[in-house]
Amino acid sequence: MSSAQLPRAVFAMDPVHLPLLFPAPLMARLQRTARIDPAVVVRDFASPGAASVLETADVLITGWGCPRLGADAAAAAPRLSAVLHAAGSVRTLVGDTLWERGVTVSSAVAGNALPVAEYSLAMILLAGKDVFAHREHFRDARTPPVPEHLMATGNFGRRVGVIGASRVGRRLLELLRPHDFEVLLYDPYVTAADAAALGAELLPLDDLLRRSDIVTLHAPDIPETRHMLDRGRLALIRDGAVLINTSRGALVDHEALTDELVGGRLHAILDVTEPEPLPAGSPLYTLPNVFLTPHIAGSLGNELERLGRIVVGELERMAAGLPPEHEVRRADLVRVA
Repeated sequence: MSSAQLPRAVFAMDPVHLPLLFPAPLMARLQRTARIDPAVVVRDFASPGAASVLETADVLITGWGCPRLGADAAAAAPRLSAVLHAAGSVRTLVGDTLWERGVTVSSAVAGNALPVAEYSLAMILLAGKDVFAHREHFRDARTPPVPEHLMATGNFGRRVGVIGASRVGRRLLELLRPHDFEVLLYDPYVTAADAAALGAELLPLDDLLRRSDIVTLHAPDIPETRHMLDRGRLALIRDGAVLINTSRGALVDHEALTDELVGGRLHAILDVTEPEPLPAGSPLYTLPNVFLTPHIAGSLGNELERLGRIVVGELERMAAGLPPEHEVRRADLVRVA
């Protein structure tokens, strides 16, 4: 195929991400598959010059910082046939017009799921060893804990409740298999047989909360899941249990969670919050039973290249007449993260 026959692609994202998503060898591979100028990155579809770039675009390669692809973007890009997203979910990115026009949408969400699942597994293992509480004691007392304080420590037979068989949830379930956990799962779209195949016991949400030592959230952020862990459901979690949230802060009633944490009844590992970031005066920054991180579970640093590789692979498949491997269908967005 001559260069003139290659599809024309345009980047639409915050350009700060480009060097890590597409390092030089990967960018060269991309440019063998599409006509694309790395120096041209659209951040505002209404900006001067954006129209002339978009009117000839066959493919948009999007990422964090891309404006929403609404009716204005659809009108500006009449030839657009595919959106390849070098990041996570496209739920809030792609508007109705492009879906209705039949534009192919692909996402590197599966690649982004791996570091989130890895982070979640790491935190589950650390929580089971009560690492954070032991660190606080050791830092203050400078002496090892007495044996009596270690009686409830350990990961053997620990009950881990996974909320959501999303891409992250399923990847986490895979990573949990080699460990001696009892794994529980809640997901309204999964059958008991599906859960068993994933290595988990399917339970109603309230039962999962009552039985779990560690609860980890991996449900999508949709209206039906907002504050799914409200004050009443948080109260179901047993004393001393750990809540891990690497999904979205909106899944938890943070006022109710703060009350539980200030009271010391629960422990929490929170990579996401509501709001994000929390106000500077929030007690969650300093509570000894809270481990707070600034939304770092997803792809960062050298992990971004994995997302770029997925996008380039998708473009190569499409150029060869093959269907994309990571296509997103609109109907799936109600049940996956």
